[in-house]
Amino acid sequence: MPTVTALAAPVNGSRTDWRVGVDEVRQGVLLSGTAPGGPYAMFSQVADGSPAEPMFETRSDGLSLPRRHNRPRNIVVVLTDDHRYDAMGFLGSQDFIQTPVIDRLAREGVHFANAFVTTALCSPSRATIFTGLYAHQHRVVDNNHPIAPGLVFYPEYLQAAGYETAFIGKWHMGLEGDNPQPGFDRWVSFKGQGDYWPNGDGLNVDGERMPQDGYLTDQLNDFALDWLETRTREKPFMLFLAHKAVHAEFYPAPRHEGRYADGAFRYPETMQAGAEGRPMWVENQRNSWHGVDFAYHAKLDVGEYYKRYMETFLSVDEGIGRIVDHLEARGELDDTLILYMSDNGFLFGEHGLIDKRCAYEESMRIPMVARCPALFGGGRTVPEVVANLDIAPTMLEVAGLEPPAWMEGRSLLPLMEGRADAEWRRELLYEYYWERNFPQTPTVHALREDRYKYVRYHGIWDIDELYDLAEDPAESRNLIFSAGHEGTVERMNAKLFDLLEKTGGTEMPLPRDAGMRNILRDAEGPPLATFPEQLLKWLAR
Repeated sequence: MPTVTALAAPVNGSRTDWRVGVDEVRQGVLLSGTAPGGPYAMFSQVADGSPAEPMFETRSDGLSLPRRHNRPRNIVVVLTDDHRYDAMGFLGSQDFIQTPVIDRLAREGVHFANAFVTTALCSPSRATIFTGLYAHQHRVVDNNHPIAPGLVFYPEYLQAAGYETAFIGKWHMGLEGDNPQPGFDRWVSFKGQGDYWPNGDGLNVDGERMPQDGYLTDQLNDFALDWLETRTREKPFMLFLAHKAVHAEFYPAPRHEGRYADGAFRYPETMQAGAEGRPMWVENQRNSWHGVDFAYHAKLDVGEYYKRYMETFLSVDEGIGRIVDHLEARGELDDTLILYMSDNGFLFGEHGLIDKRCAYEESMRIPMVARCPALFGGGRTVPEVVANLDIAPTMLEVAGLEPPAWMEGRSLLPLMEGRADAEWRRELLYEYYWERNFPQTPTVHALREDRYKYVRYHGIWDIDELYDLAEDPAESRNLIFSAGHEGTVERMNAKLFDLLEKTGGTEMPLPRDAGMRNILRDAEGPPLATFPEQLLKWLAR
C-alpha cells in the first residue's frame, strides 16, 4: 500500500478543507472538508506515459496552406474544463446561476445549441481541438500520454501564415508536462491539472519557471491581458486561453465564495436508482469514484457541489469580460472572433453519475458561443450538430487558410454566417476507451443523430442503449429492446461501423499503464446491480 500523507490546503479565508495525497510523487489527491459541497475533489497525477503513436503523421506535409480570399481575422479562443452545455445563465437550467459575459457573447453572436465532443475526456478532447482528428486517429485516448510529435497543431499553420500566437493555461496532454509546444510565440502553462492556489510547482512561462502568484484563474486572465496589451499589432493574433476551471476540486475565488449558497438546486429526475432498462455498469457506477453514492470515495451532495462549480466559474466569466473590454477599447472587438467552449461536459447526478466519459448528453455535450460582427450577425442559434472536431478547420478558415484534407472536422464559419449547408453531418461519432485508472466506465462507441442516439459498449457483458432524443431528451427510457425499434438499432449499428471503418477506428489503442487507480466501492453502499433481465430471457430461449 502506498504511503498516505496529509497536505496542507492553501489558506483561503476561513476554509477548513484538507487533502490526502500519495507520497511526494503526487500520484493522487483526494480532497475532503467541511466547506459547502465538501467533500469535493479530484486528483493530480504524475504519469510516466510515453507519447501516443498516431494513425498517421501530418508534419511531413509542411506548414504552408493555400490561402483563401477572406481577410485574416483576430482570434480569441477561451476553453474551460468540464463546463456542461446548459450551465449558462441565458439557458435557465438552474435559476440562480449568472454568466453575464457569456450571455452577451450569445446575444451578440451565435449559440451552438448542439455542440459536442467526440471523446468526453480532457486530453483526448484537447488533442482533437488542436488537430481536427478523432481520438482513434491522434491516439491520445487517456490523460496519461502526450500527443505524438508527428502531428501538427492548427496554431502552427497560423504562425507560419504570419499570426502572433499565444497559449495561456492548461495544456494537459501528458499530464505533468508543461513545456512550450510548437505553434506558440507566447507560452504560459503549468503541470498536469494544476491547482487553483499555489502548490509549489509554479508556472512555465516561455520555458522558464515562475511562481504561481495567487488564484490561478485570475493569474491566467492577467497573463492573457498582458499579452494582448503588449503585442505589436502589426500582425493578426490568435490567443488560446485554457483555464483549469471549472475542473474539480472546485475552489471559487474568495470574492465569489458563497454567492449561490441560498440557491435552490433542481436535482435531475434520472438520479434515482433502479431505472428500468439502465445498463448494469451504470447502476454499479453509483457506488464508485464517479457515482453519486461514493463520489470521489466519499459522501457528496451534488447540489452543493454544483453551486461551488458555478461559483468557481464566475472568475472565468469576469476574465472574458476583461478581454472584451480591452478589445473594445482598442477598436478591435468587432473584428475579432471570440469563441468560448469547454473540453467536455459534466454530470451532476444524471443516471446516478458524476464526471464525464460516458455518452449521455450531459457528458458529451458542451457550451459553445461565438461572436464576430465583422463575419456574422448576432442573436442566432445554430441547430446543427457541431463538435470539437470542427475547431481547427474553423480557425484556419477564419485566418484565410484552406484546411488540410486530412482534418476530419469541417469549418463552422458557414453555419456562423447563417448559410444553409445541405451536406452538413447528420450524425456524430462518439468514442471513449476504457481506462485502467477509472475502470467504472467501459469502452463506448455511440452514434448521435438529431432524433436517435445509439450507444454500443465493448468488453462488458451488458446491454446497449437506444434513446429517442425528441421524445425523451433526458435519456430515461432505453429502447434497445423496444418492439418496433429493431430496424433503427440495426441501421445505426451499421452506420457506426461504416464511420469507424472510414476513419480507421476499428483497432483500439492499448496505451502502457500509467498513473493511479480509483477502483474502490463502499462496502456499506448499494450492492451490485442484478443481471439484465432481458438477457436472462434470451438465455432461457
